[in-house]
Amino acid sequence: MLVTPTMEYAGAIMNFRQELLDAGDSFDGCSRLERYARAEDWLEHLRIFASEDTCPKDRVPSDTWLAVRKADGRVVGCIDFRHHIDHPILSLWGGHIGYSVRPTERRKGYAKETLRLILLNCRAYGLDRVLITCHRDNIASERTILANGGVFEKEIEVDGETIRRFWIDLK
Repeated sequence: MLVTPTMEYAGAIMNFRQELLDAGDSFDGCSRLERYARAEDWLEHLRIFASEDTCPKDRVPSDTWLAVRKADGRVVGCIDFRHHIDHPILSLWGGHIGYSVRPTERRKGYAKETLRLILLNCRAYGLDRVLITCHRDNIASERTILANGGVFEKEIEVDGETIRRFWIDLK
């Protein structure tokens, strides 16, 4: 299930963060969680970015959720939805959505389900389609995107890496 991050999850958030740090992993879709040593500070960052009124003018408002396993309340991932992609980086290779699943919980379908759930929220924002990207060698992410209706558009080169662009129709 998707859960709005709150102090109730502070310990779980920091545990999730540490697992990604220990693995040397990406924090895609975690709204810069890697930069925050305290959950309180990250939650304040999320609050600022959630509104067009408080979001820094050179950034895009976004909402971030925790992916929480219902059976035991474990944070298995994080996903971020950018309200729009009217930004040079997001419109080219960042896209509307980013997500991460903790290394010990991968290959269990959490990314696929988390993306499915976030697409419902995208529809509520009135979007007709969303852009999602992944590195060409990230086969797991590509499969997640395709399983949720992603249609490959093209590959682009960004800083020497190949990024694949996919669109998901929300109609």
